[in-house]
Amino acid sequence: MPRRLLVDSAPLRESPAFRRLWIGSGVSAVGTTMTLFAVTYQVFTLTNSSLAVGAVGLCTAVPVIAFGMLAGSIGDAMDRRKLVLFSSSALAVVSALFAVQAFLDLRQLWLLYVLAVVEALGVSLNAPARRTFMPRLLPPNLLPAGAALNMMTMHLSSTVGPLLAGVVAAAWGLKACYLIDAISFGAALYGVFRLPPMPPEGSLAKPGFKAVLEAVTFIKGSSVLTGAVLADLFATALGMPMAVFPAMNAAFFGGGPQTLGLLNAAPAIGGVIGSLLSGPVGHVSRQGRAMLLAGIGWAVAIVGFGLSTTLWISVALLAVGGACDVISVVFRTTMVQLATPDKYRGRVSAAEYVVGLGGPQLGNFRAGAIASLTTPGLSAVIGGLSTIAGALVLWRTLPGFAAFRAPLPDD
Repeated sequence: MPRRLLVDSAPLRESPAFRRLWIGSGVSAVGTTMTLFAVTYQVFTLTNSSLAVGAVGLCTAVPVIAFGMLAGSIGDAMDRRKLVLFSSSALAVVSALFAVQAFLDLRQLWLLYVLAVVEALGVSLNAPARRTFMPRLLPPNLLPAGAALNMMTMHLSSTVGPLLAGVVAAAWGLKACYLIDAISFGAALYGVFRLPPMPPEGSLAKPGFKAVLEAVTFIKGSSVLTGAVLADLFATALGMPMAVFPAMNAAFFGGGPQTLGLLNAAPAIGGVIGSLLSGPVGHVSRQGRAMLLAGIGWAVAIVGFGLSTTLWISVALLAVGGACDVISVVFRTTMVQLATPDKYRGRVSAAEYVVGLGGPQLGNFRAGAIASLTTPGLSAVIGGLSTIAGALVLWRTLPGFAAFRAPLPDD
């Protein structure tokens, strides 16, 4: 395979700080997915209710959507390295409390929900501030490669974490999953601790709703940022199909848990492959247009999935969709970082994070609602076609976004 097709590892070679941060974040991400697996499984064993399991998602989504932008304003008002160190330490304590309740066998559903809410609040502080690090550690022409490496870590953890959690839980119980997550924060804390101070450049924003409103006005005034946020929202809120996986599995693929697990894993597997083959993205200049094309590729794959009744075709299409999604996110991350002055990065990263979390939740609700009125396959087809329509509308109405040019490695 030509070497230039593979993910560009230059950020790891040229920036020791980025390398330490990337390794630490990757180790911690595996632990985080193990805790997600453990919480979901523990809630189901306590209640035997899918509704109770779904409530865990609400405990995660609602605090982030409600508090995310405000948390981003805090990241624009103080040293972001200190904020990430504080919030990561708090998240480690939450994981330790998950482990304590499991070791004591408390079996209290309300306690799991409370810890999930507290964890979501900690992530709301942590994630936007952490996203501001990359443009301070890498030159602009290496941002696409850095984003691709981060996406590869995310999808690898989403694939490896649940598999490892299943093995660990079977051997030592869910308490071991929680404990491993708490310990894994040590790697993340080390990567952040070795960073230089990261205060916002320019004047500091006073945290609060005024700062949030200022950031929203800034995003609305930038066709690049508006297009990036809306393109991601259209792709997820209109096209996310995961809510129909169980029904599609029952209707066409035998209804077994193994095939359902394969359907759920397929997009993440495609994401890993897309990240590994992301070498060319650093040589694409018109990244707005490329992001829209990648989003259309995702949508076409979802339409094909909705029409498929063959398991291997459905899995392959979902993997292709996952690969297109990764490429789209790499371009979006690069454009958002390049188009955002440092003093706004915390709040803009928070807006990006809120949309990235809330969009899929809305999309899955949309998919389930339309499937209940029509069929699961038709729901996926409608979602994919709506996503294509949304991308074409953005292409025409926001020409500045579609024409955005990023610096290339040779610039």
